[in-house]
Amino acid sequence: MPIIEVKGVKKVFKKPVREPGIFGMFKTLFSFKYTTVAAVKDISFSLEPGEIVGYIGANGAGKSTTIKMMCGILTPTDGVITIDGYKPYNPKERKHVLNKIGVVFGQRTQLWWDLPLIESLVILKEIYDVPKDAYEERFKFLSTVLELDPFLNQPVRTLSLGQRMRADLAASLIHNPQILFLDEPTIGLDVLVKDRMIEAIKEINKKYHTTIVLTTHNMEDITDLCKRVIILDEGSILYDGPIKKIKAKFGDMRHISFLTKERNILLELKEMLPKDCLIEEIEGYIHLSFDLEKMSVNDVLKTIIDTYTIEDIKIEENSLESIVKKIYENKQI
Repeated sequence: MPIIEVKGVKKVFKKPVREPGIFGMFKTLFSFKYTTVAAVKDISFSLEPGEIVGYIGANGAGKSTTIKMMCGILTPTDGVITIDGYKPYNPKERKHVLNKIGVVFGQRTQLWWDLPLIESLVILKEIYDVPKDAYEERFKFLSTVLELDPFLNQPVRTLSLGQRMRADLAASLIHNPQILFLDEPTIGLDVLVKDRMIEAIKEINKKYHTTIVLTTHNMEDITDLCKRVIILDEGSILYDGPIKKIKAKFGDMRHISFLTKERNILLELKEMLPKDCLIEEIEGYIHLSFDLEKMSVNDVLKTIIDTYTIEDIKIEENSLESIVKKIYENKQI
């Protein structure tokens, strides 16, 4: 049975029409004129327990609005959202939902700014009425995977961005929620801290079977964590399914870039390699792009290495970012 169900959900915001100037500002207070903006347009999907799903889209696509509706912060204009059978925006059912979810917003913190981190966690333990044994077990696990010990006794306001994000993740999980919403959790983090966060999220999912919804602009995070992705554009779902499926649909592409002292070799390469291979020169490097189903990496590499003296070479597969870009350009899949 799905733990999250979103059925025919729409969210429309009303914005008052404001005329310019101070007079226009006061006139707006007594005006009934407004425009409507559809942030989310009739979306439907469901998530099974233990899934890690990437919920991605451009700025203004409706990602954060959907997350806020699933958390109960916003109420849908139309449609139904249920979290383990409860409606998060229903005042009578909200308490049940809050015990089942954890939320991390990359731009905000739920910790007490002037208190040491350890005291914030103890307060959250009391708020969620977490039994002592359960709290100690989860605290020990989270301290280990998120490496919290060095700054447990520091006031939250003194933490670096990376430390605060790890602290926020711990705070959202201290009551062992069934569902974790991560809205841009790695924004602004350096590579080392980001990798720690990703590994910690994997460990949390593995140990507690936590359902995770991840929104991010970093396609590497999606590739590292998710098997399924939901792509949103202007409030509508363009794609919902496995990452492997869209990679297969757009071709299992490989990209080889190499540097050689030899010049003006593009025409020669085009004669040696199949016509389906895209060849171009960018900033001194020769770039080759081809579908793995039509030619092998070994054959292409052998042709290059046997013919030219190579100074530098790298091989990349088709990135999720480039695929999403194509989907947005075509507005379909």
